Amino acid sequence: MCLGIPMQIREIDGFVACCEAKGVERDVSLFMMQDEKLAIDDFVVVHVGYAIQKITPQEAQTAWELYDQMLAADDLPDDWGKTS
Repeated sequence: MCLGIPMQIREIDGFVACCEAKGVERDVSLFMMQDEKLAIDDFVVVHVGYAIQKITPQEAQTAWELYDQMLAADDLPDDWGKTS
């Protein structure tokens, strides 16, 4: 499964942005979004190092809430949900 990670733009230098999510910063290519007007504090979905879509802060929050639920579910015991 592939996931896009919502990240907030902190700095922009040409086609490279320093983006942050949950305290983690990454350099992200903006090359695929050259026709989109992007600014500091905008949210983008990042996949394999490329920004692929601009999203609202609310969409980013909703995505992180779902990801947090998936991560919490991953902490369940190995036999959770088995019926035998």
